[in-house]
Amino acid sequence: MQVDRGIRISEIATPKPSRSAGAPPAAASPRSSLVGAIRLMGAVISYDRNEEIHGEDEPAEFVYMVVRGAVRAYKLLSDGRRQIAAFRLPGDIFGLEVGETHGFTAEAIADTDLIVVKRSALMAHAARDGAVARDMWAATAHDLARAQELLLLLGRKSARERVATFLLDMATRVAVGSAIELPMSRQDIADYLGLTIETVSRTLSQMEHSATIALPTCRRIELRNRNVLSRLDS
Repeated sequence: MQVDRGIRISEIATPKPSRSAGAPPAAASPRSSLVGAIRLMGAVISYDRNEEIHGEDEPAEFVYMVVRGAVRAYKLLSDGRRQIAAFRLPGDIFGLEVGETHGFTAEAIADTDLIVVKRSALMAHAARDGAVARDMWAATAHDLARAQELLLLLGRKSARERVATFLLDMATRVAVGSAIELPMSRQDIADYLGLTIETVSRTLSQMEHSATIALPTCRRIELRNRNVLSRLDS
């Protein structure tokens, strides 16, 4: 079921399971039962670049899966700084909050397509389907593990180590061969790693000069020496 972009999320009724949903065909996934349920029950909604998907402290009424594009989850700190907590890329699921409200603001980094499903409908489905329920727990545990890794990165690693960890992570998520096509800007990367944009740019330039990476463009990064990156990440 393809949803007209003029319809707001709050206007979407709880969808009935239907094989005619306008989502792409399911791909193999470690959380295939949950992915299948979202594709079956959800509606596709498109967001423009920098458009807000949901706000911090808003009711967590929907669960989302990225089909195309990318999403950043962030908080604005009291001093006006932005801390990005996660990047959601194609195949990622978010919105499975522990409480009844969202802990972060979610915003489209680029033009983005999401499959959106009513959280209450998905929870009801999980109550009847043990595989979906297990996948939901696994997805929540995965998010918690990534949050713990980010805390370690921010608290214990140097700027060079943080950038290396980020590049290796992106290499498992958005790599095309030995190259990484980044959907996010260097400012986004800086706000995720707890660094300034100048430090991120300087660190990438140093890695390029040492032949660890190559920078054909500001968004394309080629990994030339993974061993060096892995040592920095250890």
